[in-house]
Amino acid sequence: MTRRDNRKLNEMRPLEIDLGIIKHAEGSALVKFGDTHVICTASIENNVPRWMRGSNEGWITAEYGMLPRSTHERMNREASRGKQSGRTMEIQRLIGRSLRQAVDLKFLKDKTINIDCDVIQADGGTRTASISGACVALFQAIKNNHNDNRAIKEYVAAVSIGLKDGSPLLDLNYEEDSEADTDLNIVMTENGGLIEIQGTAEHNPFTKKQLDEMVEMASEGIKEIIKIQKLCLS
Repeated sequence: MTRRDNRKLNEMRPLEIDLGIIKHAEGSALVKFGDTHVICTASIENNVPRWMRGSNEGWITAEYGMLPRSTHERMNREASRGKQSGRTMEIQRLIGRSLRQAVDLKFLKDKTINIDCDVIQADGGTRTASISGACVALFQAIKNNHNDNRAIKEYVAAVSIGLKDGSPLLDLNYEEDSEADTDLNIVMTENGGLIEIQGTAEHNPFTKKQLDEMVEMASEGIKEIIKIQKLCLS
């Protein structure tokens, strides 16, 4: 099949990560997966949640949000509704879980690193772009503002993938995502370890063979992302 933006089935959208875009944050990055753009910041706090006190470890937590005109029509800010949506809470927990795999928390003793991911333009894959950009912001914060770089364990990145008419498509834009028969989000480490697979068959169930094909294609896309992450911090 032919994709509407003429990409190959296994081709990522144009990917950019600009480092240090927020001068007040210990770490920051603007990540672009095609027309999906997310500002990611990392802020270091000399404190840990009450339930972690005495554990001799640090903590990483994340918040996620979409600006009102990041989408085709203006959406209300969640603050004006008085509560976060279930989707927002799910995504920020995913970001936090993923990034905690990138570090060794014992080397962040008594510190919390707060990750903020703000979607300024959405065209599919906002959660995967957020994870990939936030990893760069996190590592910049640790490298430049923490005395022990042993906290950095390995890079983490994420990508979306789906099935359309039986064919796997890497890094879905909004149009592809809305039409896909199956939609997956995959988070992996640079050494190929799987952190999370979120997958749903929207129409027909997918087979284990198709799942294996999608995971393999996603792993190649994640390798491309991690190369760019490393270039940003080299």
